[in-house]
Amino acid sequence: MMKAVIMAGGQGTRLRPFTFSIPKPLLPITEKPILELIIRKLHSMKINEIILAIGYGAELIKAYFGNGNKFNVKIRYIQETKILGTAGPLKLIKGLNDPFLVMNGDIITKLNFLDMFEYHKKNNADMTIAAKKYINQLPFGTLTTNGNFIHDIKEKPTSKHLISTGIYILSPKVLNLIPNDTFFTMPDLIKSLIKIKKKVIKYEFEEYWLAIEQIEQLEEATTNVKDWIDF
Repeated sequence: MMKAVIMAGGQGTRLRPFTFSIPKPLLPITEKPILELIIRKLHSMKINEIILAIGYGAELIKAYFGNGNKFNVKIRYIQETKILGTAGPLKLIKGLNDPFLVMNGDIITKLNFLDMFEYHKKNNADMTIAAKKYINQLPFGTLTTNGNFIHDIKEKPTSKHLISTGIYILSPKVLNLIPNDTFFTMPDLIKSLIKIKKKVIKYEFEEYWLAIEQIEQLEEATTNVKDWIDF
């Protein structure tokens, strides 16, 4: 069965002052911490071996989740002694011998991880990135000009992008590209794989997804997920 690595070591600076005293993965949504909701979702899909990459607030996270028994999963930890980025901690993990899931520890989603895993294997990919269409709307009108002359105005235009959602399936051989004891991000890893022509593919999905980066998203998550969390 697939293993899951959850990146839960960030300082959550954009959620201060809440994160001065509690790490972001322990912030509550519907009375349960963000990270507990992620772990319960993984368990609901029979992904029961979970590695938590921790740093800031590590002792609080370990005290809450322990070895995972109370959530019916097996949890082990890797702890940064310095900030290693969103991919660097993977180099510290032993036993990743088969394709595995990696995701950020601030994500609430309905994505089916098992379907994504099967897609990764079917396509014999080195890395699969969960991707989602995202519409961005500017809060202002934009001007088209020629010198001092205005030719057009568009009120609060929108643009569409295909974004990386912070959820990945990796084949173990890609770990060789991550340097030891060095700050290294997922974009760094993706670019390294593309440069040497490895197979990096997208898995596009439409299900609900939210990355909790700011207070507004914490409030949105609390409102949106209470009716469909059933695990």
